[in-house]
Amino acid sequence: MADVALANTGAAPTRPSGWQGIAADWSSDQRAFKNVSWGKAMMWIFLLSDTFIFSCFLLSYMTVRMSTTVPWPNPSTVFALTIGGTTIPLILIAIMTFILISSSGTMAMAVNFGYRHDRAKSAALMLVTAAFGATFVGMQGFEWTKLIMEGVRPWGNPWGADQFGSSFFMITGFHGTHVTFGVIFLIIISRKVLRGDFEREARGFFTSQKGRYEIVEIMGLYWHFVDLVWVFIFALFYLW
Repeated sequence: MADVALANTGAAPTRPSGWQGIAADWSSDQRAFKNVSWGKAMMWIFLLSDTFIFSCFLLSYMTVRMSTTVPWPNPSTVFALTIGGTTIPLILIAIMTFILISSSGTMAMAVNFGYRHDRAKSAALMLVTAAFGATFVGMQGFEWTKLIMEGVRPWGNPWGADQFGSSFFMITGFHGTHVTFGVIFLIIISRKVLRGDFEREARGFFTSQKGRYEIVEIMGLYWHFVDLVWVFIFALFYLW
């Protein structure tokens, strides 16, 4: 009867003390995700697993770079561009970083306007974010093309340690894939926001409860994560 009463009132049952309480909390999902939707909880779990993958990639790269006996190519030379007869180191990477960080700002504003039910501004800012992301991927494609034409391969390169090419293509390619998927989903969600699917609870994929724009926030979590990962890639791969 007590369990029925608790179920009717919505009150959480008394938690045991100590380690038993912690185990009961997480195993029964009584408090850990009490006020968190499944969509947001699953996104956090996905981002946590993705954090492990990117961490493994970066740690492997750092291990290889510190253990190789062959000199590592100088990023300032490898990633330099010649503009108007002047060679500027890391100029393309700096622009890419600025674009991706700026996209975090537009995504945050899109979430804000989404919860205000301002469909037009939220959708427009999501499309601007998608445009920033597409620009980033396009510049990354240019960077890949330039290095491939200069002789960089996963198994070697003209400037030093053979592991440089495999590390570069693996890390930046995996991150670029995340950005590409993010751009696709931003376009999909912005279209649904603009059509008013979240106002009338239209049937279909990625449609939450009526009047709730939580999916925009979930998309924002993913996008901010992608931006944060790039900060670490920029610092460890291009500046080191």
